[in-house]
Order: sequence, then structure tokens, then C-alpha cells
Amino acid sequence: MIFKETPLAGAYVLEPERFADDRGFFARTYDRDQFEAHGLDPEVVQCSVSYNHRRGTLRGLHFQVPPHEEAKLVRCTRGRIWDVIVDVRLGSSTRGKHFAVVLSADQGNALYVPKGIAHGFLTLEDATEIFYQISERYSPDHSRGYRWDDPIFAIPWPEPVAVMADKDRNLPFFS
Repeated sequence: MIFKETPLAGAYVLEPERFADDRGFFARTYDRDQFEAHGLDPEVVQCSVSYNHRRGTLRGLHFQVPPHEEAKLVRCTRGRIWDVIVDVRLGSSTRGKHFAVVLSADQGNALYVPKGIAHGFLTLEDATEIFYQISERYSPDHSRGYRWDDPIFAIPWPEPVAVMADKDRNLPFFS
């Protein structure tokens, strides 16, 4: 696995090292020792899947607060997404800043989202599926979020939003 640092401390884009032959390829997508060597939380207590029917579906920006903060490893297993993280950590030098990357099933890349970082995505294809490995169980009482279109974040979403839950549409602004 190749770990590429992002501008947000503790967040990484992970690229698989593919070993290919006539059958196809093999690639490791998770290695506890490598996560620990990079100072990342290797704990996985829950895995989840998000399936999205339509291109232009937006989910986010979500995170959990203490004592249920969560780190996530996000991978697109079908289709492509514009994956976005926003630093909402108190005292962080990059608080309010975002980072975005295209995750796709073809590339097999993933995004490691550390605790205290809000996460969201926009689907770039119909029938898109995202797989999450999560360090903490979901706790509705500790779930929070911010608006995807908050001007403080200035996220350059690459396409119009076609589908969004009312819950996400009504999230508060960061300010």
C-alpha cells in the first residue's frame, strides 16, 4: 500500500500496489502494521456500505463527536465519487480547510479520514457503492455535520447536486 499525505494532518490517500498477471491482479487494501507505522488508528469495529442509485447524489459532511469520534477508511467499490474531507478539529492549523480526491473502483484508491474530520461525497456515476471501515460504532447521539455548500469551506463540487437527504440539506453552517 502506498500512503500519500494530504494537506490535512493525519489524512492520507491510499493507493494499492497491484500485483498483476494473466488472471488479473492482487492488492492489499488494509494492513494494521502499516497503519500503525504511519501513526493512524488501525482499529476497525464496524464496516458499512453506501449504495447510491444516481449520479449527483451528495452525502455529508458528517462526523462524530467525543467520546464516539471515528476514523474511517473510505473506498469506492463501484463507480466513482468526489470524496471530500473538512478539518473541524479545534486548535488545528487547517481548521475549516478541505481536501478532495476522486475515489474510483477502477483505481482502487481509498481515503483515510482521521478523527475530528468531517466527510462527504458526491457520486460521479450512477449505481455507485462506497465501503467504509470505521474505528467506532455509529452513535446517533454523537453524530454531527455541516453544510456541503458552506462558503467557509469553499468546496468546488465538480457537478450539480441531484439527490440529497433532507437531513443533509438542513445541516448547520460551520460558522
